Order: sequence, then structure tokens, then C-alpha cells
Amino acid sequence: MSDPVTFNHVGQCVTDLARSKRFYCELLGFTPQREINPPDDVSAKLLGLRAPLGMTASYLGRDGLVLELLHFSAAGQTAGHEPRAMNQPGLTHISLSVEDLEGVLAKIADYGGTVIDDSNIGSGVFVRDPDGQLVELLPMEYRRRVEAGEL
Repeated sequence: MSDPVTFNHVGQCVTDLARSKRFYCELLGFTPQREINPPDDVSAKLLGLRAPLGMTASYLGRDGLVLELLHFSAAGQTAGHEPRAMNQPGLTHISLSVEDLEGVLAKIADYGGTVIDDSNIGSGVFVRDPDGQLVELLPMEYRRRVEAGEL
């Protein structure tokens, strides 16, 4: 018998699709999977928005996670980023382990993101992607310790 529920993807709205794909693919190693441009009328109904949308959904994969970047090209469809506190209900961040934490942090600004310096505890740090989405970066050693059952 198969499991009646399976993970599909996590979606996030972006203001510049090419910039966001560069950030996640070139900097953080995600792989483009597919890109679709669904019809406005169906998408507007599903998403609770008003047409026109001009939506592009770009799917990126990494380690079984599928990240859907949603871009709306129609005028007035994308609101600005509003910072959220970590204790507000809802999804808060994406977390990735990287082999060279300092090396990745040194490149964040080159890819349109920002490092939240006050969050750097040496063994982890938060950055914001080009649209303000929080991404937690941890050293690969953390992942190894989790997999070994040490944490």
C-alpha cells in the first residue's frame, strides 16, 4: 500500500526570477527542474488573486526538496517584502548545510542577498535571499552529526 500523502514542493514569490534562480542554483547548488506558465484564469482562482497575473513557476530541486519560485510579471501583482519575526506563525526559513560556510557568506552579496551579521554564531548564520527570504546556513559538519545521530 502506498502512502496517501507525499511531499510536493514549497513555494516562494520572487520579484526577479533570473536573479533568484542564479542565487539558488549558482550559489546554493539547486538544479532547475522545470518551468511553467499556467493560464491566468486558472492560476488566479487557485491562488486567490485577480488576473492578469503573468505567472511563471520555476521549480528547483536540491536533496529531495523542491523549491517553486513564483514570479508575477503583470503590473501590480507582486507586493514588497515585509520582514517577519521568527516567532510569527507560518513558514520561517529554509536551512542548508554548506561545506565552506565562510566562502558562501563571502559571495552572498554578489548574488543579491545579504548576510545578517548579528545572527552569526560561528556555527550558523542567517542570510536573506534577493527578496528577503531567510535562509539559514549551517556548516556541513552539522549535517554529518545529525546523520550520525549525535544531535
